[in-house]
This record gives sequence, C-alpha cells and structure tokens, in this order.
Amino acid sequence: MRLFLVKNFFGRIGRATHSIFDSTGRLARLVGEVWRWAWLSFFQKKVISRDSFFGHVVGMGVESVPIICLVGASVGMVLALQAAYQLKQFGAVMYTGSLVSVSMARELGPLIAAIVIAGRVGARIAAELGSMRAQEEVDALTTMAIDPVRYLVLPRCLSLFLVLPCLTVLADSIGMAGGFLVGTTSLGIEPYLYLEKNFDALVLKDLYTGFIKSGVFAWIIGIVSCYQGLAVEGGAEEVGRATTQAVVNSIVLIILADCFFTAIFYYAFP
Repeated sequence: MRLFLVKNFFGRIGRATHSIFDSTGRLARLVGEVWRWAWLSFFQKKVISRDSFFGHVVGMGVESVPIICLVGASVGMVLALQAAYQLKQFGAVMYTGSLVSVSMARELGPLIAAIVIAGRVGARIAAELGSMRAQEEVDALTTMAIDPVRYLVLPRCLSLFLVLPCLTVLADSIGMAGGFLVGTTSLGIEPYLYLEKNFDALVLKDLYTGFIKSGVFAWIIGIVSCYQGLAVEGGAEEVGRATTQAVVNSIVLIILADCFFTAIFYYAFP
C-alpha cells in the first residue's frame, strides 16, 4: 500500500512537471510566431487586416473606457482618503496630491488598467478562440493555408499593445482627478496648492515607468489569452475552463511582472 502511494505521489509530480514544460514550450513557440509576424508586418502589406485590427481596437479600448474611468476614479478617491489619514498625523495633508499622482502613474494606473482588461478582454479573447477551436474553425483556416497566428492572434495582440497604454493614461488621469476632488472638498486643501504639489512630485521616470509596464502587461494578456483559447480540446466545458485559466494566469503574471519591473526601476534607475 505504501509503495502504491509513493508511486502515485511521484507519478503526479512527474505528470505535473511534464505538463508545465510542455505548456511552456508551446507558449514559447506561440510567442516566437507572434513576434515573427509582427516584424513582417512592418515590411509586408496585408499581413494584418485593417478592418480586423481597428475592430479589435474599438472592442478592447473604446468599450472599456467606462469601466476604466469608474475603477480609476474610485481608486484615486480612496487613495487620497487613506493617504490623508496617515499624513494628518504628521501635519502633511497638503502632500496628499503628491502621493496620489506618483502612486497612480507608477503603480496603480498600469496595474488597475491591466487587471480590468485581463478580466474583460482576456476572457473574451479566450472564449472566442476557444469556441473557434471547438467548432474546428481554426483547423479550417489551416486547411485553407491561412496561418491562425497571423489571422487570429496577431491582430488581437497588437490591438492590446496599442490600447492598454492609452487606457493606462486614462486611468492615471481619472485617478488623479478623483484624488483632487476628495482633496479639495473633503480634506480642505486649496485647489491651487493641491495641483502644485501634485505636479511637483511627478517626474519623467514616473511616466515612462507606467508606459513600459502597460506595454508588457498588454503582451502578457494577449499571448496568454490566445494561447488558452487555441489550446482548447473539447466542447463548451473546455471553453469555460480556458476562459477562467486565461484570466487567472494573466493576472498572476501581471502581478509578477509588476514586481519584477518595479525592482528593476528601483535599483537600476534610482
């Protein structure tokens, strides 16, 4: 009995390890194919359909504006209140705007936009491609000599790469506006003083840090969601599993990437 349990235990470890390496290899091949087609799109015409590309831009970006504004404003207002609660103990409430602006530009803006897009757009991408895979539409494209990566994956990844930095700027701006509203109404800070401290604290590093992070987050969401969708092997149940897995994996990788790049910018570019 003990020998059976030991074999079963190590067997599970072996299967899990094999699955991880197999998934990593397929994901790496997908990344390589996407980058290859993205590079070719700069030199060859009609690699990407304009209608498909701008359709994804509208669906991923324009339609995400309301939820980004709502979440960004809420986070900015809550951050201002929490910051003022601590700064009040040191008589430094007037620096609330500085804390809100730097936090939104460097960390919260890119992170909020990426998590919202991962839940809204990443799930949509995985569900679309998973349904196409289950209905054998992807195999039909291959039969017609149309590369699924070029036709399905590349437009979605490039659209996200364009859209997410724009949504990040919007989340930053709305969050700072929410902090300004709370600071000038509830905290009694003079509007001019709040704006002065708000923009004095911002430097160029804060802005390009957020841009770089949002670009990386966009590729993570696009690649992971497309991979999960194309990996579906089955019916509706597998599509639902792939959709959930795409959102969970994207958010986990976004947080890990955020920690990595925050450490890089902190130690390498003080």
